[in-house]
Parts: sequence; C-alpha cells; structure tokens
Amino acid sequence: MSNVIQLVAILTSVLLLGVVLELVRRRKLTEEYSFIWLTCAVALLILSIWRDSLHLAARVLGVYYPPALLILVLIFFVFVASLYFSVVVSRQRQQIERLMEEIALLDAEVRELRDGSGAIPPAEVIAGAAHDRRQPADQRHLRR
Repeated sequence: MSNVIQLVAILTSVLLLGVVLELVRRRKLTEEYSFIWLTCAVALLILSIWRDSLHLAARVLGVYYPPALLILVLIFFVFVASLYFSVVVSRQRQQIERLMEEIALLDAEVRELRDGSGAIPPAEVIAGAAHDRRQPADQRHLRR
C-alpha cells in the first residue's frame, strides 16, 4: 500500500511540475511568478521520491511527528507567497494611480486646447501630444 501512495505522490508532483511549465510556455504564467511554483513542485517531487527525507529533516529539527514539519513548511510557503503577492499588488496599485493622474492631466490639456481655440487642435499639436505620451513621465516634466 505504501508503494501505491508513493507512486501517486510522484505522479502528482510530476503533473504539477508539467502544468507549471506548460503555463509558462503558453505565457499564462510569467517566469517571475513561476519560480515559487517550480520550487514547490520540485520539493514535492523530492519528498515523494526520497521518503525518508521528511523523517530525516524532522529528526534534525527535533520535530517528533514528521507530517507536522510538512505542514509547518507549507504554512511558511503560503506566508511567503502571500507577502510577495501583496508587494506586487501594492506596486501595481501605485503604478495605476500614477497612470490615472497622468491621464487626468492629459485630458485636462486636451480640453484646454479644444476650449481655447473653439476647434479641434491642429495636427502638429496632436502629434506633439502623442510624442509627449511616448516619453517617460520624468522626461515630460523636465521638458515643460
């Protein structure tokens, strides 16, 4: 019975590894985020192949019940992943707020140009505004 459980664990680990690699190949998962998933899949594969590794690690760390060590490691990985994704979401939120401010400024400039002349701005003004948007925000502020 133990060999059947080990075989199922190995197949599950290989399947998880294959799914992560396929998601990266199809560009559904970026390499940046795939690292943690690949690490977990490889760790599960090692634990599945080398059954005594969990018992050895538990003995070295002084844990009497080896599955408790596995749960502790799982909780640690979930904590690290949650912290990492919180940092990513915070950074993206800051970028979105900066882009919203920039769009509001550009919208105000377009309205000012339209209201000031009573017509749609000439093509060279539109081209200049388009050129302005392609430059990084830092360069645009320096130019004004």
